[in-house]
Amino acid sequence: MGNWLNKEAPPPVVLVPPMFDFPPLAARTRMLESSYDLLFGKLALKCLFEDYFEAAKHFSTRIMLKPIDDPNVDLVAMVSCPLDHKPEEKIAGNALFRWQREIDDPHTFVDLFVSNSERILRLRSCAYYPKYGFGAFGIFPVLMRKRICSEDFGIMGLRFGSGNLSIGATFVPYSLPGDKFPRTAWLVSRMGRLTAGFQYKPQSGSKSDASFNNLMNWSCAIGYGLGSSSPLSPSFNFGLEFAKSSQLIASFYQHAVVQRRVKNPFEENEVVGITNYIDFGFELETRIDGEESSHSTSESTFQVAVSWQANKNFLLKGKLGPLSSSVALAFKSWWKPSFTFSISAVRDRTVGKTSFGFGLRIEDLRQASYQRADPNYVMLTPNKEHLAEGIVWKTGNRPVLQSDVDSRNFDSLPRELRPIGKIL
Repeated sequence: MGNWLNKEAPPPVVLVPPMFDFPPLAARTRMLESSYDLLFGKLALKCLFEDYFEAAKHFSTRIMLKPIDDPNVDLVAMVSCPLDHKPEEKIAGNALFRWQREIDDPHTFVDLFVSNSERILRLRSCAYYPKYGFGAFGIFPVLMRKRICSEDFGIMGLRFGSGNLSIGATFVPYSLPGDKFPRTAWLVSRMGRLTAGFQYKPQSGSKSDASFNNLMNWSCAIGYGLGSSSPLSPSFNFGLEFAKSSQLIASFYQHAVVQRRVKNPFEENEVVGITNYIDFGFELETRIDGEESSHSTSESTFQVAVSWQANKNFLLKGKLGPLSSSVALAFKSWWKPSFTFSISAVRDRTVGKTSFGFGLRIEDLRQASYQRADPNYVMLTPNKEHLAEGIVWKTGNRPVLQSDVDSRNFDSLPRELRPIGKIL
């Protein structure tokens, strides 16, 4: 009894909630994309500018489920319809069935996509061998209403990737007469904090425009980055791209991990704070060739966005552009499966009207992982997982220290908090 009365009080801790979407779904198919299109902060900016900003006057539903007995397969289905539906407007619906070889390695997979749009049935496959760094992939539209160009018959690609180098190309196995050029080719290299690369990507049009000598088909970029892609590690990315011999694109993205003091009556007394995730991104695009643009918009355009995840349940985002501004609020319930409801407001300044969009997501692909840290951001055990039937406490084998995060030793972290992109 004396030992029990003299027991020391537990140290103060700070909650570390999981991010709403990490890793992002786009990271599961990164082996099908050019590394040039994903690096330089482009993947993070895409998620910041697009996720939870629903289309104006539309309602979208996304269901992501995984069977209990076979975690290597999953199904993602989405339906989008206008709120003021008219008979001539079409309700968009699609579904994606996916199989991947390893649960923790999404780079070798096969998926089948069905849709009521132009591409009715599409097959994609990718095989990547991390030991050697080589991979091969293919995208094949099985059923289409009308095939016009060579890409409509399928695209194949080869790539090599390591921690500091990525090189690859895509081509069409069946090409129309006079169409002999590759669809894309890229080379990206990382040297410390600097990343540089170039990409060949011909524009649609006549076959003579696909020549390697046409500077409009080439783009180059350089980026400077700090930190890792783990949500527990602050990161910074700056990119400068010279695209299509006519555009200059400057982008900036920063992910901040902030701790604030909070008193939660639903937590234990030793909980003194919570960790927040704040993301900020900016992108400026301007023409430098001096030619008149065929679009009605100005020669330069920009967009800036900020995201604040206050806790495990609430996410607030804002986006500003030259013609419109948007605000989005998302609420996530970490049941099993989890439910996410989002509402966004879009202000179109050209017509002076505000429209709303709504979204609902049901997900059973990711595992919710609630960690604990002391005020100095030293991870402590136990973990806490919120399940539909209640709260289950588990004690880990060893604490996750901040020194491990700083040294990029993420093996002891849950899979959902480990960084992505170990290879370029």
